Amino acid sequence: MNFLENLNGYKVSLASASPRRRELMQLLCIPFEVADPIDIDEIYPAGLDARSVPEYLSRLKAEAYRKVMGVSDLFITADTVVIVDDQVIGKPCDENDACRMLEKLSGRKHTVVTGVTLCTLGKMASFSVCTDVDFAPLSDDEIRFYVDRFRPLDKAGAYGIQEWIGAVGISGVEGSFYNVMGLPVHRLWTALRAFTV
Repeated sequence: MNFLENLNGYKVSLASASPRRRELMQLLCIPFEVADPIDIDEIYPAGLDARSVPEYLSRLKAEAYRKVMGVSDLFITADTVVIVDDQVIGKPCDENDACRMLEKLSGRKHTVVTGVTLCTLGKMASFSVCTDVDFAPLSDDEIRFYVDRFRPLDKAGAYGIQEWIGAVGISGVEGSFYNVMGLPVHRLWTALRAFTV
């Protein structure tokens, strides 16, 4: 039985360079393609609440792809941020920056927020999902080992929960595990069902 039979008329594209998002999309067993990248200035209003940033950026990306959409295209865009002390932490610029980020997260709880937008030529729908993550205290040696071995420069907050650091450093997760990886697949599934009705 095709639970998403309404998708049959669409060409679904994931507009993301993230290999984790591609893997997570594959869990849904939905045929999709990976869209060619478009350069977008990921700038958001200075006064925007930190938890609203990912959804805002996902809509910004969707608007950029609308210019190249055909009538049967359905694009999925997403953005993930780490929030600690009400501040957005993005991707590190180098190894030292990655170490600084992990030192800030060590021994503390932070929030991971992913914003997702579904977009066709005719309509757009967005949502965001929050997950709280507890980090155990990390030693300088553990942080340096992780950064040197795994080079998490393409990850918000400088870590991947599915990697070594998640196994040894994360003591608890409240909410969607997959959201921390970069795509809240349960919520995406329900949103696609509603979007294509």
